[in-house]
Amino acid sequence: MLYTKKGDDGKTNIFGCDQRLSKSSAIAEALGCLDEINSYLGVIKAKINDKENKELIHAIQNNLFIIQAEVAGADKKINEREVKNLEKIINNIEKELSPIKSFLISGANEISADFDFARTLARRAERRVVAVSDEGITKIDTETLVYLNRLSSLLYALARQSAKESGEEIAPKY
Repeated sequence: MLYTKKGDDGKTNIFGCDQRLSKSSAIAEALGCLDEINSYLGVIKAKINDKENKELIHAIQNNLFIIQAEVAGADKKINEREVKNLEKIINNIEKELSPIKSFLISGANEISADFDFARTLARRAERRVVAVSDEGITKIDTETLVYLNRLSSLLYALARQSAKESGEEIAPKY
């Protein structure tokens, strides 16, 4: 069955926790936000044709499952190698782009807009995971927080790269 009726009271179980938690708890909120970014990356992966970026997104999705497990209390962690990999990719993309001189208006093309929206979802997930860490509910490893921060930077770089392919990055007029 696709439903259990166990959450009908607004509470849920998570790994490693003996008691049921409110679905509005910091952990449930963080897990939901991580699920959102993971799912939206799947939407992007389904749209793009570039094999290298499909593989990159797939690896990120897998890492997001590791982060979800950690947030839920499992003994799973992102390692420094994963952070360094994101940094390397960001640096390589950045070499192709002009320096940032202002904010940019999203929507140069569909994929650029998708990556930019994914960036905002990643930032929200990061904020929610930081809240769990700040409250001390679950121990969140430093590398996990760094990874989530780099993820939004990578998604911004991918949005800019895609915008460049269509020939336009548009700054707001103040």
